[in-house]
Amino acid sequence: MAVMAHFNKLHFSTFLLTRAQPPPSLSRHFNATLCSKLYRLPTLIRPQSVLSTAEPIPVSQFVEPPPPAETQAPIPLDKLFIPPETEVSLDDPTTRVLKGSNIVLSKYARDAQVVQAEFVKSSVKTEDCPSDGSPEFALVGRSNVGKSSLLNSLVKRKKLALTSKKPGKTQCINHFRINESWFLVDLPGYGYAAAPQECRTDWAKFTKDYFLNRSTLVSVFLLIDASIPAKKIDLEYASWLGQNQIPMTLVFTKCDKRKKKKNGGKHPEENVNDFQELIRGYFQTTPPWIMTSSVTNQGRDEILLHMAQLRNYWLKH
Repeated sequence: MAVMAHFNKLHFSTFLLTRAQPPPSLSRHFNATLCSKLYRLPTLIRPQSVLSTAEPIPVSQFVEPPPPAETQAPIPLDKLFIPPETEVSLDDPTTRVLKGSNIVLSKYARDAQVVQAEFVKSSVKTEDCPSDGSPEFALVGRSNVGKSSLLNSLVKRKKLALTSKKPGKTQCINHFRINESWFLVDLPGYGYAAAPQECRTDWAKFTKDYFLNRSTLVSVFLLIDASIPAKKIDLEYASWLGQNQIPMTLVFTKCDKRKKKKNGGKHPEENVNDFQELIRGYFQTTPPWIMTSSVTNQGRDEILLHMAQLRNYWLKH
């Protein structure tokens, strides 16, 4: 899959490739073919879906139930992410959209609970990363977006990933083994102006090399700070991922933060909506997205279920 679209200043990606460059290697060709299946969206377009967002369908592996649902406006069918081998019927009451997202839950959403997590290693080269063939998900975002905090929230460990008050602390490709069967990968943050230029160049180089050559990468989870307006650098990063046919899910962080209207600030929901409106003109279809908070654990179960359905489909195919 690729998220590819184009405009004058930034080259945005869309899930339906129109001008993608041919993959330079067999592994990228395999990933591109698989991604087109993972992120296939329906051709049926209707003005408005009667589907309403709801709590995730319980899976037997979950011990704790997800938090109570909040009221959320229905999402139009053409803006939903529908996993492969998943049928969506406007009249089917069993169809569920993960809360705080545009992602439809599929039959592959199983074995989602994290029961074990351990740090494996840090690498500065893709070839030094673990080579056991296990599927992995990479977390990446602008420095200080809350990446390490989100990772700790996902595994329910306060210090699995070291958090720092100084942005840009993560400088390696850090692998964490989950349930002895798959990996979460913490990548260096981008856009930290105080970091030396040489370090920023090196981080960008080996991170991009990882994206392009890591055959076991199922999807990149691009973190966006929802407490502030969209940043150009985030749009540029999404553009690069799309141009290079890297599957991507948008993860909006810090959704618990509330700005006072009298000070001109916007609520996270408004910033998320603004971001969606911004990319609408450049994307043929809306990418999968989830709202999260590492403080309240909002979106934790939804991310794990989304990862589970992508991972299980990847393993099968």
